[in-house]
Amino acid sequence: MRKAEGILGHAFHDHDLVLTAITHPSAVEGKRGDASYERLEFLGDSILGAIVATELFERFPEMNEGELTRLKISLVSGETLSMVARDLGVGDLIVFGVSELGTGARGMHSALENVYESLVGALYLDAGYEATRSFVLGSLSPHMTPELAHVPESPKSRLQELTQRDLHCAPEYKLLGSEGPAHDPTFTCVAMVGGRRMGRGTGSSKKAAESAAALDAIERLGYARDSGDAGSRED
Repeated sequence: MRKAEGILGHAFHDHDLVLTAITHPSAVEGKRGDASYERLEFLGDSILGAIVATELFERFPEMNEGELTRLKISLVSGETLSMVARDLGVGDLIVFGVSELGTGARGMHSALENVYESLVGALYLDAGYEATRSFVLGSLSPHMTPELAHVPESPKSRLQELTQRDLHCAPEYKLLGSEGPAHDPTFTCVAMVGGRRMGRGTGSSKKAAESAAALDAIERLGYARDSGDAGSRED
């Protein structure tokens, strides 16, 4: 807990928050859903997105919506967050269960991303928005370069651009469920556009499943020929 507080730059009033934020689901199998970081990850993902979007909007006034979207998606992608979390030393904090210990680098990569987001959620609840903003920008600002606005798009960012442009709505993603052991699950998600189910996908993480669902939706909506490198990166 003290290491987590050092990384975040905040002494927690509610110690349970930070302890929950570093607890992998495999360590609390069979217990309540709020015993691991998953609920805090959900909150942290939304807070992180709002902070990054606001900062990009103010920092890059010359960028259009598409460029801002690509830059934001790059910054909050699993690749970036896991790298930042690793450099911060988050890997030393995570409490794993026995079933997760044999997953190696793949399991750690996903856990680093998830725990970064759960720590953001915990910090927001305990310290408020400004402290959370300070931590997020302190860790992500070095990666906020305009060049990221021009990298190949992920399926999710491509689908969002297309639906906002042509249908004036943003896609939503719903988790249908997961199967398999805790150390090697398979998630299934659907992409909803205008309230209709337009794509379905599976993956080894929720974000990978959402990415696959977005790609399926792009194809079903008839945009596949115009999607360029949409499938070249995973969100």
